[in-house]
Order: sequence, then C-alpha cells, then structure tokens
Amino acid sequence: MLRTPLALATMAVCALAAAADVSARGLAGAAEVEHARMNALAGGPTNARDAELLERYGCYSGTRSAFCQRLSHPRRYHRKHRRHRHR
Repeated sequence: MLRTPLALATMAVCALAAAADVSARGLAGAAEVEHARMNALAGGPTNARDAELLERYGCYSGTRSAFCQRLSHPRRYHRKHRRHRHR
C-alpha cells in the first residue's frame, strides 16, 4: 500500500527535474542567440557559431555590420529567359 504513493511521488519529482532541465537549455540557447546579436552590433560575428545563429535567427533591425547587411539583402542570380528565333 505504501509503494503506490511512493512511486507516484518519485515520478512527479522526476518529471519536475526533466522539465527544469529542458527550460534551462532553452534559456541558454536564447542567451547564446542574444550574445551573437550583440557581437553583430559591435561589428560582426566573432566565430562560426555566431554566424550560424545569425543566419538562422537573424540580426536586430538596424544592425549595420556587413554580415547582417548581406543577410538582409541576399543576392539572387536569375538566368534571363532568351527568346530564340525559329527559322
């Protein structure tokens, strides 16, 4: 009879621990993105990880670094359609 409440309590503690671990990772990821954006404001990404995060999540609006300018105005090369004269 004592095993059932003990098992339920153990499962509840494990669930809370798992939820806290996931939320901590989420906050660390958000902090990492903010750090990359701050580096971009200071002049550009300082490493490859910052560049990857900026490509994925974007820079702040109004950031004037060359890297962020390239992200906001990508160049697309399209091939012009040629018309051929049929004889």
